[in-house]
Amino acid sequence: MYLDAPVLSLFGGIGGFERGLNKAGFNGETHIYENWSPARDVLQTRFPGAALHSDVRDLPVNLHNAHLVVAGFPCTDLSQAGLQAGLDGSASGLILGVLERVRVAKPEWVLLENVPNMLRLKQGNAIRVITNILTDAGYSWSYRILDAQYFGVAQRRKRVFILASRHHDPSRVLFRDLNESPGRGAKLAARRPDAHGFYWSEGNRGVGWGVGVVPTIKGSTTAGIPTSPAVWLRGAETAQKFQTPSIEALEILQGFAAGWTKAAPARDRWKLVGNAVAVPVVRWLGEGLSAYDQLMPVDLSSWMTPGESWNWSGTIVAGQRVSGKVPDALVTGAMQRRMSLASLLKERGSHALSQKAARGFTTRLQRSNLSYEPDFMTDLVSYSGL
Repeated sequence: MYLDAPVLSLFGGIGGFERGLNKAGFNGETHIYENWSPARDVLQTRFPGAALHSDVRDLPVNLHNAHLVVAGFPCTDLSQAGLQAGLDGSASGLILGVLERVRVAKPEWVLLENVPNMLRLKQGNAIRVITNILTDAGYSWSYRILDAQYFGVAQRRKRVFILASRHHDPSRVLFRDLNESPGRGAKLAARRPDAHGFYWSEGNRGVGWGVGVVPTIKGSTTAGIPTSPAVWLRGAETAQKFQTPSIEALEILQGFAAGWTKAAPARDRWKLVGNAVAVPVVRWLGEGLSAYDQLMPVDLSSWMTPGESWNWSGTIVAGQRVSGKVPDALVTGAMQRRMSLASLLKERGSHALSQKAARGFTTRLQRSNLSYEPDFMTDLVSYSGL
């Protein structure tokens, strides 16, 4: 794929797709659609050369002659924490109008992103509808869950990526690591982590425990409501053992530069970062697209089988749908992180978790049947003053 090919980005947010593609070498004409003013402020600052538009419902018939269309479309109606109306919802359902325009304009490549729950909600209705539309429009498609923690950032963030093409085989891009020798990711993962992430607002039904990573950064709040992930620093002084990342640390955990969203109002920066697409995952996908002519077909027969279920990954082969459990990590091994979670908090800042928040979480956790490390509870009790 030519690096100067025109790109159309929908539901642009703060430019996760654009940043990732730029890092992969893409430099063509770009049109971005984003309706929320704070996000538009960021996009205007970070991508001054792109054409910025508001409403995806006003897309031109020719889709700006884009060769690649990307969309991290709203998860409001697909997320477990959301309304779960599926594509019948007014937010997530916007992708249907986009796909109707794709059916007419027929760009060569389409790349979509959303939450894994779309594979389960209503027996996978969302992924079924989307891929059926793509198939009817003459596209080959593949999908796979990828987790950002294996792409160089200390955040556990699983997302489904759907890649489709009119004249190419998207499985060569999305599953290309299966053609390579296994890497040394297991050794990297085996190192003793210096920090553990969790959701301090949980404790009844889950903890969101992350070994060396924070759990998924959520976008359902604002910077004025402190519901960020918390981090347990096992070896720190008692008063410093439980921290929440600064907004700059969170930007880095999504793969952006610190201060990426500073053009937006402070109250909105948290939500903007939480809703973003993880930059390093998009970069990996972009690198695959740019190297397509050098990629070989991938034999998926040992990974996937025909069937009606929607598993972690899938593709269409000779008109038949197959699915399976291709890992959400690269089989070549996890990418090296620039710094550990603890080092990131030290360098980019953090805030002490309030004793009130720690006390509430500790009480809920003690009453639950959830599993946790004994040292974790010991430190929580000491920190919260219980």
